[in-house]
Parts: sequence; C-alpha cells; structure tokens
Amino acid sequence: MGHNEKTAIIIPARYGSTRLEGKPLLKVNDKPIIQWVYEKAANVKSADCVIVATDDERIYNAVKSFGGQVEMTSTSHKCGTDRIKEVVDKYEDFEFIVNLQGDEPMIKVENIELVIDGVKNYKADISTLIRPIDDENEINNPNLVKCVIDNQGYALYFSRSKIPFERKTNPAPFYGHVGIYGYTKNALTLMTNAEQTSLEIAESLEQLRALQMGLRIKTAIVNDKPLGIDTLQDFEEFKELMTK
Repeated sequence: MGHNEKTAIIIPARYGSTRLEGKPLLKVNDKPIIQWVYEKAANVKSADCVIVATDDERIYNAVKSFGGQVEMTSTSHKCGTDRIKEVVDKYEDFEFIVNLQGDEPMIKVENIELVIDGVKNYKADISTLIRPIDDENEINNPNLVKCVIDNQGYALYFSRSKIPFERKTNPAPFYGHVGIYGYTKNALTLMTNAEQTSLEIAESLEQLRALQMGLRIKTAIVNDKPLGIDTLQDFEEFKELMTK
C-alpha cells in the first residue's frame, strides 16, 4: 500500500430535509448537529481527514466557522454517493472513503473504525455495519433494512422484507442494516458510473446495485441502535441526552 493512500471521512449534508428542515444546523449545547458529527469523525485515528460535502451556503459557513473542512458541491446530485464522488475527484490520494451520515451525532468512534477496517483489511469493495435484531416490529418494518451474511461476514443480500423467511424453526439471526459505508476509490467510481440496477430500483436500496454488479460488501456486527435525527422528536431526545 502506497504511503500516500489516504482514508477520508466525507459527511454529505443537505439543508432541505423532508421531515426536518435545516437539520444539520439545529443546535444542541450551542453546537450544530453537523459539528457533533464532525467531531466524532475527527476522533477516528485511522482517518486522515474529514470533509463535509454540502450544496448549501449556510452549512458551508457553519462548518467553516467551527474550523471544519468543507467543500461546496453541485445541487443536482440525486444521492449522497454522487456528492461524495464529486469531492473525492478533487483529491487524487483518497484511496478509502467513508460515507458518514450528517444526522448521526451519536455514532461511536469505534464503529467508524470498524467500517474503515472492513474496507482496508479485507478483500472487500465496500464495508458497512449491521446489528442483531429480535424485535418482531423491527424485523417486519420495511423502513429497517435487513441483511443476510455469509460465514465470513460478507453481505449476501439486503432487503426491506424479512429475510431469512422462517420455513422452519429459525437458527439464523436477523440483522438490521446501519447506514454507514466505506468504499475503495475503485468501488465508489464503479458505483457512481453504473446505471441503477433492477434490484436497486425494486427495493429502493443503493447497496443492491453494488451486490448486483458483483462487488463484495463486508459487514461488521455492532450492538448499538443508531439514533439518527429524522424528526423533531429525535432532535428533542438527542438534546435531552446531551444536556444531562
């Protein structure tokens, strides 16, 4: 591995959110959400840099004001992956890239490290996290994506359906997907240059494009339920946790 191959954590952040407008800039203890996420990423030892990728002046200025690194990107991107690719193209030495959601201020530093480890130290194109689930509501909830893995922890499939289907007493655990990804530069390029695939369109899951293209996704199992901030209620809960 060349010594100039860098690992970058890139945090896509949009101002407009269907459920919570201006979410990245909402403040807790006088710190915007995006700063909480950025500071977590900045504590990841195996990452060389952290960059917020945004298309909004307000977010750009907020990140600048707390001393973070930020890049303005096009407003026309359909998804976070394309936004990340635009940033990666500016830096030739980025070899491993983590896509960290800008609304996950509670993510653990060691979980981000696991994602980097998955894409760096295994023969994987992409890495991500999964968590054991046993709550029937979660297992049957199409908003929580399920994952099945092989004996080495590589993903076989992701679905909004309950997988595996229980024909007999089920010895196989259920896993819920945690939405953070690590990519090799090559995998990110392949993904962003490819057309949407049939499975991806059917389930509305971008990671199925990778699997359908034959890319390998390494998973690591964690036990934390991510507290993403999607609604005002989530925000209030986070605020409560942080002011204790």
